[in-house]
Amino acid sequence: MKRIIIAIDGYSSCGKSTMARRLAKRIGYVYVDTGAMYRAVTLFALRRGLVAESGEIDKAGLEKAMHELYITFRLNAASGNAHTHINGEDVEDEIRSMAVSSRVSAIAALPFVREALVRQQQAMGQERGIVMDGRDIGTTVFPDAELKVFVTASAEVRAQRRFDELKAKGVEADYLDILHNVVERDYIDSHREVSPLRKAQDAVVLDNSHMTIEEQDQWLFDEYEKRIKALA
Repeated sequence: MKRIIIAIDGYSSCGKSTMARRLAKRIGYVYVDTGAMYRAVTLFALRRGLVAESGEIDKAGLEKAMHELYITFRLNAASGNAHTHINGEDVEDEIRSMAVSSRVSAIAALPFVREALVRQQQAMGQERGIVMDGRDIGTTVFPDAELKVFVTASAEVRAQRRFDELKAKGVEADYLDILHNVVERDYIDSHREVSPLRKAQDAVVLDNSHMTIEEQDQWLFDEYEKRIKALA
C-alpha cells in the first residue's frame, strides 16, 4: 500500500497531537509532534535565562546557543507514548507547563528557530509514512503532503480542554488565564511574518468543538482511507 505524508495543522489545544498520535499508531506510521519541538526550544531558552520576565527574548543569545540543543523523541514505557527529550533528558511534562505555553508562540515566530526545526522536520519525512502535526506542516514543511487537515474549535472549548488537562496532572491553573493565553497564541501564530498559521488551500477542515476523541479518530481515519483509495 502506498505510504503518504499526513499533515495536520490548526490552532492550539485543538487535540491535534492526540488524534495524530492515535492515527499513526492505527496505520503503522511514524508520528512527529512539531509543537513539542517548539516547546522544547522555549524551555531551553527559559532555562538559559534567555527570556526576560517582560517576555523579551535574547535573540542573539538563543541563535548562538541553538547548536547546543538536540531534540529527540523516545518511547516512554510507562505512558506508551513518545516523550520529548532535550539533550537526553525527558522534558515531556515540563514543556506542557503554562510557563512554556505563554512564551512558545513568540519563540516559534523567530525565523532562525523555524528554519532550524523545519529542516529537521523535512528530513524526518523523506521516506513518507509519517503523521506530523503543527502550525505550518501543510503550507511550509510539506506543501506536497497527500492529506492535509486543518483543525479548529472555539477558543472557550480549547481553553477548557487545556484547563482540564492541567488539573488532571495536579497542576494549579486558572481558566481565564488559559483562555487569554489561547487567544493571544492564536493572534501571534496567525500574524507572524514567517510561516503564519493558515489553512492550506487543499486542506480538509475539522471543527471538533463538540466531538469526542473517538469521533475525531474515526473522522480522521475515514479521510485517510478516502485519500489512499483516490491515490490507488
